[in-house]
Amino acid sequence: MRLDGAVTKSEPAEGSDRPDRQQQILDAVLAVLARDGIAGVSVRAVAKEAGVASGLAGYYFDGKAGMVESALHRIGEQDVQLVAARPGTDPETAVRQALTRVASPRFLTTEYVTLRLQLWALARVDPAFAEINSAAHDRYRDALAALIAAARPELSQSEVSRRATDIALIQNGIWLTSLLGVDRDAVSRAVSRCEELALGS
Repeated sequence: MRLDGAVTKSEPAEGSDRPDRQQQILDAVLAVLARDGIAGVSVRAVAKEAGVASGLAGYYFDGKAGMVESALHRIGEQDVQLVAARPGTDPETAVRQALTRVASPRFLTTEYVTLRLQLWALARVDPAFAEINSAAHDRYRDALAALIAAARPELSQSEVSRRATDIALIQNGIWLTSLLGVDRDAVSRAVSRCEELALGS
């Protein structure tokens, strides 16, 4: 089964290391995409990156398209996790934590931003990839809007949605401009601006 839930081939035997192996191969897909772009993604290249046999990489993913689809799903899931409130956290703190998390140094690297650019570009040239990317963006924006609504219940739904959309735009800008070099002070100001947008009256 692929990460998106689509069955590609019969499952390995019970008790095998299927989830770990599948994640290892998907990590390799992301690494190849970031380094070599879509042109570099193939079952053979991903298998080599993962240190597994080509047949095993092909077993878990339905060729190049299946690998890219799974990569898009993985990044979309990670994005939603960035704005997930931790249990027991008050709503305002949850917003601040989520906005800070998105600007973590681990995302402000050339490798990560290059991966994002590759995935965004793919969404512009393939309708299936575009649909996955758009759905992931909507889930992220909706999760962020839910955090803002919990912290500022007096706001209308349309205002909450507008704020979440504006914040996502700023966050994408933080990631993109990090390719020019990370100015931590500028990043801090951008995060503060996002907090103002989210929590201001």
